[in-house]
Amino acid sequence: MSDQDSKWKEKLSPDEYRICREKGTEPAFTGCYWDEKRSGMYTCKCCGTPLFDSQTKYDSGSGWPSFYEPTASEVVREEMDRTHGMVRTEVMCRNCGSHLGHVFTDGPQPTGLRYCINSASLTLQPDNVGGADE
Repeated sequence: MSDQDSKWKEKLSPDEYRICREKGTEPAFTGCYWDEKRSGMYTCKCCGTPLFDSQTKYDSGSGWPSFYEPTASEVVREEMDRTHGMVRTEVMCRNCGSHLGHVFTDGPQPTGLRYCINSASLTLQPDNVGGADE
């Protein structure tokens, strides 16, 4: 095991490691953010890069957090994924390479995209943390 793998295993839970570093997935409707309604910024679980704003989150009915666009195109990297007998587009954090999920072309306007992301790959930084509204 590399030093980098050891560091990720120390930082992440076994499920987070399997999903983020080994390109796994969580079962639909089981992740902590699939039905999350709070506003805020979704960051990469591994490196903290801001990835998705809650304003772009919507209920796709898929059982995973879904967004119609990342905070900026530069924060994600896309790659063809031919595993599991399918052809899909994998989405990864450009900064650390963490597996996030997949992007599909059946999303809402304005982009028509559905970034279907594992909750285990994200950390929600809620708006108004410690603010007067709480």
